[in-house]
Amino acid sequence: MMQRYREQTRFSDPGTLGHLLDDLPDDVPALLSAVRNVVVHYRAAGIEFTGDRLAEIDTRWLHKMLELDQGRFPAPLTEPRPERERLVGCCRDFTLLTIAALRRRGVPARSRVGFAPYFAEDFNYDHVVAEYWNGRRWVLADAQLDPERYPFDTTDLPQFITAAQAWMSHRRGLIDAENYGVDPYLPFRGHQFLLDYVLLEVAHRNGDEVLLWDQWGAITDRTADELAELLLSADRGDIDAERTLTKRYETDPALHLDGRVHCMSPSGFDGWVAV
Repeated sequence: MMQRYREQTRFSDPGTLGHLLDDLPDDVPALLSAVRNVVVHYRAAGIEFTGDRLAEIDTRWLHKMLELDQGRFPAPLTEPRPERERLVGCCRDFTLLTIAALRRRGVPARSRVGFAPYFAEDFNYDHVVAEYWNGRRWVLADAQLDPERYPFDTTDLPQFITAAQAWMSHRRGLIDAENYGVDPYLPFRGHQFLLDYVLLEVAHRNGDEVLLWDQWGAITDRTADELAELLLSADRGDIDAERTLTKRYETDPALHLDGRVHCMSPSGFDGWVAV
């Protein structure tokens, strides 16, 4: 099972621009710093992006992300880029570039979908981070975070709540689902949001690293319970659970991507897209 996390997916494949990943640092902290030099968050940076620049957040494929970057900066990814002119993205894009670079080096890596308890005291914002195998264990690393601004190791996160963990805690009455979502002042939170994010976590786990605003399939509470239990078991090292999860995702038409997604983007785009 470890081998599949060494392989690029259709989303993380750099295509003809793979040489750009070869020039990135091998050291993880330095790699994450280089990623922050390429991507700027569409909200968290405090910069207002509009029009075509904001639409960059809907770039699903790494090779397209790299093409956009190189169109503005035909130089190695480590060459300084002004923050305002970096590729506009979100946590998923910081993560996709990170895991693509790690996979390029033969390091097992995957994206994890869930919630960050470290952005606010009373709300858990939806988030995506990278997870890689360091030879002994899986390590969570948040490429979006400037390590100088946080009182913990951003390259070995002490806490990250996966979608499966949040869903099961919600089902057991241990958390308030309204405190999990995009923003405490927006309607994108709560029970349905947690439900949808279980499917997102399963998709990312199986190499479909879609946008966070891509929707497809039909997931029920019962299905989410089953998938979350499989995810949690797989995280504990249960290989059979990992295989069952993969088979379920690949064969269940209600879960697997069928070639298109309904994208409801913060850019304003709302429509069906082929993937």
